[in-house]
Amino acid sequence: MRFPALCLLLSMLSLSVASGQDTGPAKDDPSVPKDRDTILRIQIFLDKNLFGPGKLDGALGEFTYKAVVNYNFAHGHRDLYDWTPVQSAAEKEVPVIFAAFKVRADLMKFINKNLPEDPAKQAEFPYMAYRSLSELVAERFHTDETFLAKMNPGKNIDAMKTGDVIVVPNVRSFRVEEVKPMQSFKEDKTLSSHTIVVDTTERMAAVYTSDEMMVAAFPITPGKPQFIPVGTWKVQSMMTTPSFRYDKQFLEEGVRGEEAFQLPPGPNSPIGIIWCGLSKSGIGLHGTALPRTIGRTRSAGCVRLANWDAIRLPTLIRPGTKVIVR
Repeated sequence: MRFPALCLLLSMLSLSVASGQDTGPAKDDPSVPKDRDTILRIQIFLDKNLFGPGKLDGALGEFTYKAVVNYNFAHGHRDLYDWTPVQSAAEKEVPVIFAAFKVRADLMKFINKNLPEDPAKQAEFPYMAYRSLSELVAERFHTDETFLAKMNPGKNIDAMKTGDVIVVPNVRSFRVEEVKPMQSFKEDKTLSSHTIVVDTTERMAAVYTSDEMMVAAFPITPGKPQFIPVGTWKVQSMMTTPSFRYDKQFLEEGVRGEEAFQLPPGPNSPIGIIWCGLSKSGIGLHGTALPRTIGRTRSAGCVRLANWDAIRLPTLIRPGTKVIVR
């Protein structure tokens, strides 16, 4: 199959791209754009076409480079490092890179500025809500609070009220209000035949069809090295808005502790808004409360994706899907 070849290509790329930095041979490649708006346009295009560049911020980071390589590979371009095809397609498909988002009253129920950090206290709450409007809007439009502030200079987003307007990336939003509570997903003849390859070294998860065509690739945070479930597994279950058993000892040592807290569902749950359980007990693909840390920190043993990427998994894989972790 093609999986090893792609892994090698990404490994070669990682030698020239340090985490989040523009370094190595790619820095002098004339096909690589340098201005923020062009990079943002390309990021939006890649995100829209299921090749996740990480958070949308107009910056040349590791995952934007990898998304370009994945896109070129999936579309049969001979030079995987050439940004020209991606930029040309982005200019046609994404003519406008910014949009206006009007603050809505119905979204305020998803914000609780009093949500504590302590799991013992979180367990007393009914919902793991966003802690601020800026956090909600940033995740909704696949970015972070830092870039959101840059797009809205001089504005205190957290103080905004219903009807106020915020400038955001022009991307199909992650709509937390449309996530159905405890929705489970069944096997699907086509989607269950797909394969998802989780490369814990490159921190990428790529989805392939049954005829080995790559159709999507997203940045991930893999588990700690001692807990990574290397091998071939299957997706056993998929469900939105899961609750989460927080066990500090289990997360740190892999052994169940005597004290644990059952945390409620919500976008700020440690496992985000969807859980895809594997045939390896206790291990799954899931969302996260901290999308800006994807690829930068280690989880316990599972595979974390940004909520805006994780929610797309049911359109790509289903129970029965083969999962290769390496």
